[in-house]
Amino acid sequence: MKFTLVGMAVAAQTPAVSAAWFAEHFGFTVGIDLGWYVNTQHSEHPNLSLDFVQRDHASWPAATRGKNVVGTLLAFLVADVDAEFARLSEAGLEMVMPLVTEPWGQRRFQLAGPDGLLVEVLQTVAPDPQWLADNGLGA
Repeated sequence: MKFTLVGMAVAAQTPAVSAAWFAEHFGFTVGIDLGWYVNTQHSEHPNLSLDFVQRDHASWPAATRGKNVVGTLLAFLVADVDAEFARLSEAGLEMVMPLVTEPWGQRRFQLAGPDGLLVEVLQTVAPDPQWLADNGLGA
């Protein structure tokens, strides 16, 4: 299967507010705003779409219509996670997991996004050789 676009739609209480949060903090741009539906894209990633749909709108799947987002984590891989942590902390965003270095080779933090969405910002780092050996992944 060949994709021409990868997109994610989030059930939002107020789509414009959610879209504005991602525009302000992560560089997305609002493309289409129909009130009940707002599309955003990132200038550096034109084949990535992050959309927000009014959670009780008739276009949203009936099985989850009107419900809050639960169990969804959107991750951004960055070159300098420490700088992003400092920038987003300074902006006053709610951190739900502090900046940590994981033994499997990630340095990451998580923050509360709009509408129950969690956002992880991470950087790849060298894994701990002992952790790799302990988990059968060593050379």
